[in-house]
Amino acid sequence: MFYILSHATDLFAGFNIFRYITFRAGMAAVTAFLLCIILGPLFIRHSRKKRIAENAKRKDAPALDQFQHHKEGTPTMGGVFIIGSILASVLLWGNLSNHFILVTLFVCLGLALIGGVDDYVKLKGLGKHRGLRSKTKLIWQIVLASVAALYVYFHPSISTNLDIPFLKNLVVDLGAAFVFWVILVVVGTSNAVNFTDGLDGLAIGCTLMVAFTLGALSYVTGNATLSEYLFVPSVPGTGELTVFCAAMVGASLGFLWFNCHPATVFMGDVGSLALGGTLGIIAIFIKKEIWLVVLGGVFVIEALSVIMQIFSFKLTGKRIFKMSPFHHHLQLCGWNENKIIVRFWIVAIILAMLTLTILKIR
Repeated sequence: MFYILSHATDLFAGFNIFRYITFRAGMAAVTAFLLCIILGPLFIRHSRKKRIAENAKRKDAPALDQFQHHKEGTPTMGGVFIIGSILASVLLWGNLSNHFILVTLFVCLGLALIGGVDDYVKLKGLGKHRGLRSKTKLIWQIVLASVAALYVYFHPSISTNLDIPFLKNLVVDLGAAFVFWVILVVVGTSNAVNFTDGLDGLAIGCTLMVAFTLGALSYVTGNATLSEYLFVPSVPGTGELTVFCAAMVGASLGFLWFNCHPATVFMGDVGSLALGGTLGIIAIFIKKEIWLVVLGGVFVIEALSVIMQIFSFKLTGKRIFKMSPFHHHLQLCGWNENKIIVRFWIVAIILAMLTLTILKIR
């Protein structure tokens, strides 16, 4: 909204400041943070009053009960004010004529709705499953990602080329397969963050690191001079995604205020699915989806642990880990919850630094 004022410099020269992505990104981060800090206590009190709380005991994982008993009754679906703060901040400070912003808003809101339905079903105890059936949730994720993928594929300004790290002259044009690639990345990152969301502050802390780094990369990718210097593909218009990433950083910090151990609110699928898918679509736009494997290494490890566990059990009847995702395996190995969280954050920071450091290697 404020970006519109940058076109009214003839009325007041000071409005020119709204042209600068760096200024609007900083303000988006602060706005999202303050909104979370303001809305958080209101949401928590309302959730306690309405008993919108976590059922910590799980029939499918009784071994975790020893770690979960103190979390019983903690308000959940905190992702409502995370995503709400992000969307409000982007609407205030983003350039809403930018198609990258619009598609990212669509993906974020759409996945939040899917996650919200899943949380609602889980809280109400509807059906035989803990939330929506996995297949049902996956189908809706694929449908939403398909809509975004088709838009991206047919938009003339978005290339279907795949950027290969370390190789400057190699260009892989995925063509029509680009649609399936977008779906894979968006759905994959959405579920990977969802798997990681199992300990206080774990997922949101790692999301913060990834969003901050993608924000920096978005600014570089949208700047022709910087992208040429770093030998990375230049995608005009993607610099505006810096504002979106900044809003995610601010909202992540704001939510972490309440979600740090011991958490007073959990984000639920409404937050984790949306945050993960948003990171994925941004990586697609700035041509850093392969880099996301390194940058989001914590999410990748968590997702792989689930996949490996499922395949191992179905093929051999044996489990690789005591429990998946991997953070639960570490819990059952005797690791303290706070130690797992902080060490995963440390790994996320190192991977973010590594991504930025080796970006120029071609």
